[in-house]
Amino acid sequence: MLKNKIVFITGASAGIGEACAYAFAKEGANLILTARRLDRLQEIKEEIEDKFSVNVLAEKLDISNRDEVISVIKNLGEQWMNIDILVNNAGLGRGLNKLHEDDPNGWDEMIDTNVKGLLIVTKEVVKTMVRRKRGHVINIGSIAGHQAYPGGSVYCATKFAVRAISDSLRIEMLEHNIKVSSIDPGMVETEFSEVRFYGDKEKAKNVYKGLKPLSAEDIAETVIFCATRPKHVNINEIIIMPSVQATAMVAHRE
Repeated sequence: MLKNKIVFITGASAGIGEACAYAFAKEGANLILTARRLDRLQEIKEEIEDKFSVNVLAEKLDISNRDEVISVIKNLGEQWMNIDILVNNAGLGRGLNKLHEDDPNGWDEMIDTNVKGLLIVTKEVVKTMVRRKRGHVINIGSIAGHQAYPGGSVYCATKFAVRAISDSLRIEMLEHNIKVSSIDPGMVETEFSEVRFYGDKEKAKNVYKGLKPLSAEDIAETVIFCATRPKHVNINEIIIMPSVQATAMVAHRE
């Protein structure tokens, strides 16, 4: 079902994005992998091409840079321009402070990447899908888009925004035969917490202490499920959590 499809993945240099790259390649899809770390993308590209014999294009891309997004997508070339599936995975959290104690620079990073970056990538890719009357947009949201929590006001706001964008886009795309899905995980052990705590590995490790979180591969498997439903089936939204987590803030630790 996914063989020879073209899949565009943001934030593909690590974590969920990287896991999605391998999962789609295993199904025979050709990949456009984007992230800020081109050296890491090149390593993933070489390994995937060698292991799965699919075509991979690696492009350096900071989705918070609007001009860069427009340029990269505009200049993909004939072989790559007909994107079948967009996985909007790139995103980040910064800090876990109360609003009045927080750093507004972190707010800018989160809003520029999680909301504005997702919007411009989606706009530019969806334009190509609308012309061909087919496609699938899969947004990686978060439980934080369903439940706000202390210290997460801005991050949660960005993920509530992703949820609203997904819902609105789904309505707009009905007449164009384009599916829109949102995968909203709870705790997933990736570089996310390390980035959130500005490189503090100890703090990041404590987030998952005493429990088994989801893995990036668990989310990739869910993305593949969404992408492989029959033509008449669309998965609107999936909330996926570790079995030891009940809400954004309630989890059982040993």
